[in-house]
Amino acid sequence: MPISPSSPSPVPPPTSTEDEAVPLTVWPVAQVSAQHQRAGRYLPSCAAHPGKMIPALARRIIEAYSAPGDLVLDPMAGVGTTLIEAAALGRRCVGVELEDRWVTLARANLDHVLPSPARSLAEVRQGDARSLPGLLGDLAGRVDLIITSPPYACDAGVIDKGAWLAGARLCDRESLNYSTSRNNLGHARGEAYLAEMAQVYAGCCTVLRPGGLMVTVTKNMRRSGRLVDLAGITVSLAHDAGFAYLQHVIALLGAVRDSELVAHPSFWQLRQTRLARANGHPVHLTVHEDVLVFQTPACPSTSAQPHDQRAVAEAGPAEGGAIRG
Repeated sequence: MPISPSSPSPVPPPTSTEDEAVPLTVWPVAQVSAQHQRAGRYLPSCAAHPGKMIPALARRIIEAYSAPGDLVLDPMAGVGTTLIEAAALGRRCVGVELEDRWVTLARANLDHVLPSPARSLAEVRQGDARSLPGLLGDLAGRVDLIITSPPYACDAGVIDKGAWLAGARLCDRESLNYSTSRNNLGHARGEAYLAEMAQVYAGCCTVLRPGGLMVTVTKNMRRSGRLVDLAGITVSLAHDAGFAYLQHVIALLGAVRDSELVAHPSFWQLRQTRLARANGHPVHLTVHEDVLVFQTPACPSTSAQPHDQRAVAEAGPAEGGAIRG
């Protein structure tokens, strides 16, 4: 069912300035692994996608930064995790996805997970995230919240440990970088990644209402042995697109057990970490993702308080190789 625009919710007055530190908080969203969060709810075929968002993380973002009835957009919808969690929470939502395979799976996932009333709140449009203004012309300036997990500027694929041990590839070519098409953003690296993502964020700024929020989920990865500060790159690109940087959330990828952090590493992550340490490099498992909160300009100034400050208050103090999949 097509999404129809509605009146935007009000934006409260600001409590911070550009010169002040961005608020930081920690969310434990993997007390149960992502695979177990999807089991029995999402379609099993979702396992074929190499870069799925954790359902609990999508829910927490939606609850913290939107209200029931708000319009939520995911410009890189994948298997539809954001849409499922948003519709289940009473938000209207639309997802944009480029690849035929994932468009079909996202729609099937919505049909499978959501009951009829909630299913009518969500839709998937096929298209390129670099062309949002054209794809979402009917919603331009009306979106309340954008949630997106952009490509991590490194190889992403579904790991097949059995095949690798038998001498085959670690990842099936069909799953690598989301698509076999080189036009997919998952293949962009270096300067090409910066240029392509700048176009995406500019489009996001266009379709959001004044004072609307954009939340990105990224993870700093290693390429050629060097750590890539994707969080910092994303902040810079969003700033250049016209966004104000409001908050930084550390989303834990491990579970908190008796004041200790218990990781849920993949086979690839363990292997790469062990190889690096064997070569004398003091690297560690990455056990968090960076959730970055931005806002479009609003009158009289840029700040987003109704929901992001509530999230800080609820979370309180800290609750305490590059294949994705």
